[in-house]
Amino acid sequence: MGSKGGAQLVVCCMCGDHGLQDELFRCKTCLFRSQHTFMAELGYASNQGSSKFNRIDFNAFNPPSDPGTRPQICDYHPNDREGVRRSYLAKRPCQPKLHDFEGREIGSRLRGFNPRWYDDFGSWLEYSMEKEAVYCFFCFLFKPELGGRKGGGDTFVVTGWKAWNKGKEALLSHIGKKNSIHMQNELKARALLNQRQSISTFFGRQTEKLRNDYRVRMNASLDCIRYLLRQGMAFRAHDESANSRNKENFLELVKFLADHNADVKSVVLENAPKNLQLTSADFQKEMVHAAAHETTNAIIRELGDELFAILVDESRDVSCKEQMALVIRFVRKDGSTVERFLGIVHVLNTAAATLKVAVESKLAEHSLSLSRVRGQGYDGASNMRGEFNGLKSLILKTNSSAYYVHCFAHQLQLTLVAVANSHIDVAHLFTLTDKIQNTVGASCKRQDMLRERQAAEIVRALNNGEKETGKGLNQEMGLSRAGATRWGSHYGTVNNVIDLFIPILDVLEIIEEEAKDSNQKGEAKILLDGLPSFDCVFVLHLMRDVLGLTNVLSQALQKKDQDIVNAIGLVKVAKLQLQRMRDDGWDSLLQKVYLFCNKHNVSIPNMEEKFITRGRPRRRSEEMTNLHRYRVEIFYTILDMQLKELNDRFDEISSELLLCVACLNPRDAFQAYNKDMLIKLASFYPREFENIDMATLGYQLDSYIIDVRLDERFHEIRDLNELSKMLVETKKNLTFPYVYLLLKLGLLLPVATASVERAFSAMNLIKTKEIE
Repeated sequence: MGSKGGAQLVVCCMCGDHGLQDELFRCKTCLFRSQHTFMAELGYASNQGSSKFNRIDFNAFNPPSDPGTRPQICDYHPNDREGVRRSYLAKRPCQPKLHDFEGREIGSRLRGFNPRWYDDFGSWLEYSMEKEAVYCFFCFLFKPELGGRKGGGDTFVVTGWKAWNKGKEALLSHIGKKNSIHMQNELKARALLNQRQSISTFFGRQTEKLRNDYRVRMNASLDCIRYLLRQGMAFRAHDESANSRNKENFLELVKFLADHNADVKSVVLENAPKNLQLTSADFQKEMVHAAAHETTNAIIRELGDELFAILVDESRDVSCKEQMALVIRFVRKDGSTVERFLGIVHVLNTAAATLKVAVESKLAEHSLSLSRVRGQGYDGASNMRGEFNGLKSLILKTNSSAYYVHCFAHQLQLTLVAVANSHIDVAHLFTLTDKIQNTVGASCKRQDMLRERQAAEIVRALNNGEKETGKGLNQEMGLSRAGATRWGSHYGTVNNVIDLFIPILDVLEIIEEEAKDSNQKGEAKILLDGLPSFDCVFVLHLMRDVLGLTNVLSQALQKKDQDIVNAIGLVKVAKLQLQRMRDDGWDSLLQKVYLFCNKHNVSIPNMEEKFITRGRPRRRSEEMTNLHRYRVEIFYTILDMQLKELNDRFDEISSELLLCVACLNPRDAFQAYNKDMLIKLASFYPREFENIDMATLGYQLDSYIIDVRLDERFHEIRDLNELSKMLVETKKNLTFPYVYLLLKLGLLLPVATASVERAFSAMNLIKTKEIE
């Protein structure tokens, strides 16, 4: 079954005729007749029926999931309804099995939905997590309308059924006897599905050659689409006609494959039936959606009935539409922690309530519930931090066990931004680097000059033995701008300015002499006065050392399997290294600065002389030596600010929850183990330990710690992720299930939102200006 421009070559499901047909598998005659008859049955004249309905936007690949909030079938345009029904039949009923079903008091007893009812009524029973009510899938799809009025009761279609005290008998009563409305609706659903079966049967009668040709075309198109998806490349172009010289990636790739494979060439593109080429835009979209659907289903199967955490971030596409990405973090069956991209949702605005609805709807698409969430992570450095704080609070109101941990990588970035904004010398340094980027990187010509000077400087250094040759060494570098929300950008900027110091000065001198614009000459003059100064060189090297230490921490925090305990340990190590640098790093830093200044002819002040502030009268200068200025006012002050910001930004490390999780740390023969703190950790998750006697948990903890300390296989384990995998490998997770549950809950706490950032980065263009 192929398509070109939406048309398909199949047998008509109504009259058996052949020819071009619509997406409902009917020929043109039967299509017109069925629409006319259907409208007449509804009581509308054929010439005015369509005007009584407004078109509702509907995504056939991803219809609304929650039965309590989705539009009714009668709200759709009559011409759209059968397509809507097909989409829902392909999606199947909404059946969240692990949702925390709400109960209510009926007759002095707390009653609620029983998930076991899915086993008895799984073909039609649906549950709305929004309305906390039951709905009927078949009646929703085919509930009759008579004279513009809805036929039958609305309980299982519109309002939802909540009479939990009536139980299974009420559901059986809804099904009714053989000719009940429910049974008739079920027959209609099965008949609609059988239409596709008849088409499959028709294809089964075709010759073996036609089937093989179709299979070759399908495989060729799928292979090309799979390759483009892996590479993150665009599919379509403006002009995909046969005479176009630029058909864009998909058609060009299919043509390339055909040119190098005779079997493929004989049946694809112009050699294929004109309406069965499997290259249309609709076909490409269907295959991409199918790939996304299968990938997501694989993720949901991998998740199973496990608890999970959510990571959320937002980005704006070129159409200025806000896109929200959602990633889930969970522990797999083998004990490893993974983060999986679940999808992107377009949000009309970025209010906290809107974001919460978007998160719930995306989870509901896969029968997941917020009640299963045990951790939240957001980008705390973006302009969305206020909205995300509101979203965090809204989710915590719904689920008090969905604990929030601020993204460690963004907290680290915020410390750098705070220091850069607070210390005048650091702020001046990054102002200079921004001006260098604006001046030297303002044109391709100047960037080419920078590359030429860089290459010449590398050749000179190699000839003098100052640099070594080798794979990956002496690579071409460009100027980068420090960004408030871009991890590692400050470190990259400082590094590049130091390594390109001479090439930058050379280009600035050329600009000062040859630029036609007086403003550009003035900027170059200012930079030539400021960059080759001892103040600038000293702060450059100081920040390079400081940012180098924190950049190692930033890279470590961005690992997908990083656990919260290890992240806390890494932060402590970074603090210790900065403190050690403050105590013992002055002499080594000063020596590096002296060597750099001597190499590049930068004047070095006498440290014992009185410091004179540039541009100010001597009488207004503070009474201090140069040594006091650079050691106390800059070196000690910047490091103290950095340490203070780290302590302030990572204040959550001292929270009770994280202190309890830290007691699971397996390092040094489980030295951090504390039974009382782990029992307290269980109290943070009342839903998981509601029916567990804490005394039983205590006995299990006693046995667990003795066992793992005696087992040599646990001696070399360094983090929670390794511990989790080893417990599964040795099957101790079955022996100590409550301890393993505590461990999984600790692993769910998110460390960084790097996976969400990568999800956006992997898409070179969410939407291009040319293709919308």
